[in-house]
Order: sequence, then C-alpha cells, then structure tokens
Amino acid sequence: MRSSISLAVAALATAVFATPSTENRTIDEIYQAALNEGGVVTLWHGGDEKNQQDGLKQAFEKRFPGITLNVTVDLSKYHDGRLDEQLANNDVQVDSIILQTLHDYPRWKEEGALLNYKPQNFESIASEFQDPDGAYYGYAIFGWTTTWNTAKYNGSLGDFADALLPELKDKLILTYPNDDDAVLYAFDLVIKKLGNEWFDALVAQNPTWVRGSATPGDQLALANNSYVAAFGTGGFSGPNVNTSLPTDAPFVTWPQTAAILKDAPHPEGAKLLHNFILSDEWQFATPQWTVRTDAPANFPDIFQEPNTNVTDFLPWMLDRPNVERLRFWYEARLGTAQGLSPLEDDL
Repeated sequence: MRSSISLAVAALATAVFATPSTENRTIDEIYQAALNEGGVVTLWHGGDEKNQQDGLKQAFEKRFPGITLNVTVDLSKYHDGRLDEQLANNDVQVDSIILQTLHDYPRWKEEGALLNYKPQNFESIASEFQDPDGAYYGYAIFGWTTTWNTAKYNGSLGDFADALLPELKDKLILTYPNDDDAVLYAFDLVIKKLGNEWFDALVAQNPTWVRGSATPGDQLALANNSYVAAFGTGGFSGPNVNTSLPTDAPFVTWPQTAAILKDAPHPEGAKLLHNFILSDEWQFATPQWTVRTDAPANFPDIFQEPNTNVTDFLPWMLDRPNVERLRFWYEARLGTAQGLSPLEDDL
C-alpha cells in the first residue's frame, strides 16, 4: 500500500526555491555539453564495497566515450558528513550524490545545496520517490533479503523465524544493526512483528556479526567457511547462493536517492549521468523493481509487494532521536560494531 508520506511531502515545508529546469535536450546534446565542460563526472555513491558501482562506471563510459566517471563508494553515513564539510567551506568538489541517508536530502534542499533539475523521464518516476522541484529523486529500489548457500544447506530458507532453526546455530553471518541504518530498520521491523523474544533467540544462535551489508553475502559464497545463511541484509547472487523474501515480518525496501549539487564543478556531466541512470537503457535492462511507473509489463511492481512498504524508510530515517535510541539498544546487547570499514576488511 502506498504511504501518504513520500520524498516529495518531506520537503513541502521548505522555503520557495528557484524554478526547476526541465531537460528538453537530446541525450547527445547533453553528451556534447559534458564533453565541452571537460568530460568528467564525480559521483559519491553509498555502499560498502569499493567495486559495487564498477558496472555503472563501465556502462556509462562505454555509452559516452570521452567521459570519465570518477565514482567513490563509501558508507552513506560517511559520505554525507564529508559533503556537509564541503558545503560549510563553500568548497563543493562532488557533482552527484546517490545515498541511503534519505533524511539528508530534504535538509540539503532547504539549505539550497541541491540543483533543482528534472532529467528526462522525471515525470515517469513514481511521485512518492521524487521531490516536486527535482532537487532529488529515487533512481533504483534497494532491499534486503534472506540469503543462504544451497551447497551448505539442503533446504529452503526465507522467513525470519527460520534464523532460529537449530541446524543454523553457529552458522549465521549477520550485519551489525547498530552500524547501518537500513539494517537497523530491518531489525526494527522484525522485532515489532515477532517481538524481542525473536532477537534474544537469534543472539542465542551465536551468529557472527560483521560490518557491511554486502559482507554476509560475499562470505556465504565461499566454500572455505561454515556460514550458511544471512537474514535482513544485502542480497547476493553467485554460485550456490540463493535469496528469498521473508513473509513472517516486513522486509526493507527503499528508493536509493540521487541529487546534483547546485555548485557541482561539472554540472553538465552530472546531468548526463542522471539522464542515463533514468533512461530506458539503464532502468529496463533486466526485469526488476524500478522507480519508474512506465516499466514493461514483465517488471515487478514494488507497490504490489505484499510484505514491504517502500515509502516508510524515509519517515523512519527522519526521526533521528528514535534511530539513535534503537542504535544504542542494540549496542547494549551486541557491543559496538567491531572490525575495519567493510571497504577495507577484505572479507
């Protein structure tokens, strides 16, 4: 069911801003403008493995020869702080941001830090995922799943209750909920449905806790460890690895959200990137959840998924006192997140 709270509504209380520009050039005209500008785009993308956006970089640079996409992947909670420093110092060095920290976007818009710009296909983005002035908008639907290694477990896993199966004791690998807000939200949803008893029983399973939502899936794909399954974390596709969506408690989905900085050093390059990631070519390459409402008939509709609400992550993220209370609730039970940054741990 669609929530009445959306990315657009979150910014309605802000001041009046400049009239947004709507893109009416062809993609080749934008491409030429980006080349004339210097042929560079600097993107900060949220994530927890350095190579997670290599596919985007390669596809973009192949599609637009002569354009270099400098993409830096890091945890969104670190990217946003660094961007705030640049904004405070009037020294913006990044062109485009695509982050998980949805609560930052309304604030950055209110501060006048974002470019009001509507790329091609903006009107096809679900209204729940877009700021009405084009300051920011979802470009992809992310979500957490249940993941397991089929070579290590002769059965099917899916529901959060499955994490308590006796045969999975000492064989679970999970992301610290107090180290990643989306994972924190995932656990919050489960506990609201299954109760604290579920979490106490989960801890009794003696799982291995790690940093990074991609780390469990990466480890499950390896044959040289005993990890069998992960719940409420990033999905992974690979040999002997399967994923499913739980049904006994809601699972997390959200629109990973993009914006161009008003003072971007390479605004034309950023516009080219944003038009590309919202294009038919990128959005409809394979059937999957999409932010666009005009997807082909064989694409799944995120609003029809029975056990997730893709618009609820934003209001949850906006309530920072509640987020902090929950973080410390888990920290009191699990301790502080241990280990190097997932970008550096080589796990």
